[in-house]
Amino acid sequence: MGYIFRVKAAILHGPRDLRVESSRAPEVRADEVLVRVGVAGLCGTDYRIWSGDRPVAYPRVMGHEFVGRVEAVGPGVTRVAPGDRVAVEPNYSCGTCPLCLEGNRNICLARTAVGIDVDGCFAELVRVPSRCCWRAPAAVADEDLVLTEPLAVVVRAVGRGGVRSGETVAVVGAGTLGLLALQVVRGHGARVLVVGRSARRFALASDLGAEATHALADGAVEAAARVFSGREGVDCVIETAGTAEAVHHALMLVRPGGRVVLTGLPHEPTPVEFFFVVRREVTIVGSMIYQDEFAEAMRLVADGTVKTRPLVTHHFALETISDAFVAHAQPGSIKVTVVI
Repeated sequence: MGYIFRVKAAILHGPRDLRVESSRAPEVRADEVLVRVGVAGLCGTDYRIWSGDRPVAYPRVMGHEFVGRVEAVGPGVTRVAPGDRVAVEPNYSCGTCPLCLEGNRNICLARTAVGIDVDGCFAELVRVPSRCCWRAPAAVADEDLVLTEPLAVVVRAVGRGGVRSGETVAVVGAGTLGLLALQVVRGHGARVLVVGRSARRFALASDLGAEATHALADGAVEAAARVFSGREGVDCVIETAGTAEAVHHALMLVRPGGRVVLTGLPHEPTPVEFFFVVRREVTIVGSMIYQDEFAEAMRLVADGTVKTRPLVTHHFALETISDAFVAHAQPGSIKVTVVI
C-alpha cells in the first residue's frame, strides 16, 4: 500500500543545516510498519551527526529513540496492527550472515541503524521493519518509554557483566546511560558507586539509588573504590562515558579478578596497560547495543525498577528542533526530547 500525502520532517542537508520541511510520506512495503511518532529522544550520536563529526549521506532525517503509534502495516505484518502503541528498536541486522545466524545480530557488519543509515524519527512518520516494533505497556506513558532504547543498551551491559546480588559495582559516567545503568544494577541487588567528572548530577544519582558518588576532582578513583567496596576495588565496573579517560578509570576501579564492561565508543586512541590487566586477571568485556533486551527494558520501566522521567530535562516541538540541539550541549541537560 502507498502513501502520497506529505508530512513534516526535520531534514539535515549538511552539518548544522537542519530544516523542518514538508516531505513525501514514506511508503510502507512488505514486512514494514509506518509509525506516527509521539515522542523522540535526542542523544549524543544525533548531536555528532548534526554537527558534522559523524558524516552521513545527505539529506537525512536523524533520530532513533522513539515511541509512537502504528499508522499502517505492509503485507505480511502480524506482529503489530494499526493503532498499536510501540517502542521502536532502531537497529536491524541483515539476518543472513554468519554472525546473525549464530545469534550475534547486534554485531552484524551489515546492520542498519535508523536515523543514521536510513531516515529516522525526527519526523511525523517513519518507516521501520515490523520486527523492530515492540508493543508498549498500556499503563506506561510515552515520556517514560522514550528511553527504552538506551535502557536496553545498559540492560545488556549489566547482563554481560554478570552482576549479582550483594556485589559492589562502579558506574563510570553520570549521563543518560550511567543513570539508567545504576538503576538496573540496583535492580540486581548490587551496591553502586557512581563516578563522574563533576558532582553536578550526583544528587539525582543518589535519588535513583546510588550508595556513593565520586567526582574525579576529589582524588584518585582507586581510593574511592577501596573505601566503597571494603577491599581492593569493586567487583564490576560498567563504563558508559565513551572516552579513553573513562576506560582508564574503569580499570583503576576494579579489583583483581573483577570485570569491566565497556559500553562507550571512544573516538580517540585508548591506551591500556595490559601488564596491569594480565597481572590482576581483569576480565574486559565489550557490550554493543542489544540483542533481545527491549522487552526487558520496557518491563523494568513498567514495574518501577527504572525511573526514566527524572532524566528528561527538556522538551521541544519538531518546529523548534534546532533549539533542542543547542539545549543538548548545555551542562544542565541530560535527555532532550522532541514531542511530535
